[in-house]
Amino acid sequence: MRSLELKVPPPAVALVTAVLMWLVSRSAPAFALMFPARNLFASGLAAAGFITSITGVITFWRARTTVNPTRPESSSSLVNWGVYKVTRNPMYLGLLLILTGWAVYLANATAFLFLSAFVLYINRFQILPEERVLASLFG
Repeated sequence: MRSLELKVPPPAVALVTAVLMWLVSRSAPAFALMFPARNLFASGLAAAGFITSITGVITFWRARTTVNPTRPESSSSLVNWGVYKVTRNPMYLGLLLILTGWAVYLANATAFLFLSAFVLYINRFQILPEERVLASLFG
């Protein structure tokens, strides 16, 4: 299983997840959901996710450390200020919010199942390996 660690960039994982959400929601119309202001709510979630992710990237740039999620060993500093005081992984949280907005927009219960799959994958194959590398670099 370690062969997948740090190999697939999280935005690519999010894109694949979004496509799967769309495919499954279109093939399972019986699980369609109806609720008012769906598009507004979906747009708000996606915007919050985009802002959260971009804030994490900008904070890394200001710290002059790598934003490349497949090469945590290239990190020059441990960032614990800015948005990182609120969440340890704002870029991944942002992707999750964007995917949640997408699930709301799709308005199909099956789409929401993929949110858990995304979280499980990112935790196992991205966050845990990153934390191991950062612990070895910065203690």
